[in-house]
Amino acid sequence: MPPGYCVTTDAFRRVVAEAPSLEDQLDQLSRLDPEDRNAIGALSAEIRDTVAAIPVPGDLAEALTKPLARLGEEAACAVRSSATAEDLPTASFAGQQDTYLNVVGSAAVLERIRACAGPRCSPTGP
Repeated sequence: MPPGYCVTTDAFRRVVAEAPSLEDQLDQLSRLDPEDRNAIGALSAEIRDTVAAIPVPGDLAEALTKPLARLGEEAACAVRSSATAEDLPTASFAGQQDTYLNVVGSAAVLERIRACAGPRCSPTGP
């Protein structure tokens, strides 16, 4: 198995705390008609954009990219999403929502980590 690491929910919470508008957007999402897939998809896209635009604090960015130095600057990495039901004792479905392969460089890894955050829903299905 290749070396890897996980971004914790604590790190995620720390970053999203910097976006007060996110709470309002999530509240709006909870009040939408569950059958209105277009509205859900549009608001989900706004939430993803909000999360992706939040700067990662310097100390957290360093903690996320420091392990990459051991691999070398040109090493290609995979960045994958994960949800609670994706990693079970007998099976793993990590990356089911988002998977980015051949990500090279610390800045690109941080960008892809941010891209994995937030709800994803399209008009044709989650």
